[in-house]
Amino acid sequence: MLLKVGGDDIYAATGGKPLDPKLPLVIFLHGAGFDHSTWALYSRWFAHHGYNALAPDIPGHGRSKGALLPSIGDMADWTVRLIEAAGATQAKLVGHSMGALIALDAAARYPEKISALSLIGVGAAMPVSEDLLAAAKTDDHAAVDMVSIWGFGFAAGLGGSLAPGMWMMGGGQRVLERNPPGVLFNDLSACNAYKGAINAAAKIKVPTTLILGERDMMTPLKSGRQLTQAIGDSTEIILRGAGHMSMAERPDEVLAALRL
Repeated sequence: MLLKVGGDDIYAATGGKPLDPKLPLVIFLHGAGFDHSTWALYSRWFAHHGYNALAPDIPGHGRSKGALLPSIGDMADWTVRLIEAAGATQAKLVGHSMGALIALDAAARYPEKISALSLIGVGAAMPVSEDLLAAAKTDDHAAVDMVSIWGFGFAAGLGGSLAPGMWMMGGGQRVLERNPPGVLFNDLSACNAYKGAINAAAKIKVPTTLILGERDMMTPLKSGRQLTQAIGDSTEIILRGAGHMSMAERPDEVLAALRL
């Protein structure tokens, strides 16, 4: 569906169900360089089990119009406007990587708007290597390669997709390759610059689930556990052997964790 947010046409997948004002809202926030397709399984499950599900393309991504948002704070502000555009007063936020930082920042600064959090592949800091930033700045395909190699766990590199006939790593690469110039660099730069995760975590008052990959090379487990310790009402779930792209690598386990 299309929603107007700040004057821009924003595309959001709804899991195959129209929005119902009587149902609670769950918003799924994608990671750097990705789009709503990341959440196909998850948005559909929630939409068919008593929730309104929205998996938006953040401005400048996928099918959404509007200028790229240069910081995590700007994206968090936009997320709150999205909640209002959907006709809701509150939402549970589910975020992966960059999306998890957006959800964390929004919950810290707009506590009345957020009812719960699920944070996937997140860390107390999310620095990006100089090589990756340099490649993304020039739209060098090496940036896509680095995100793919570092993002997917060992099993994903061998194949291992639970969907018959699908190539897990190749699917992620195709999404990244569809980005207009500058999108991946914008998102990686926003993650690299964000230094407020621990302070934001200390302000979180809503139930929060952290879903962390044991072998995540982009947001190492140690960094994620620092956030768990900083959030009062938190549940930590560690996916043994999983990398950063756990929604694709371990879909059943991630869905079970999101249902908590």
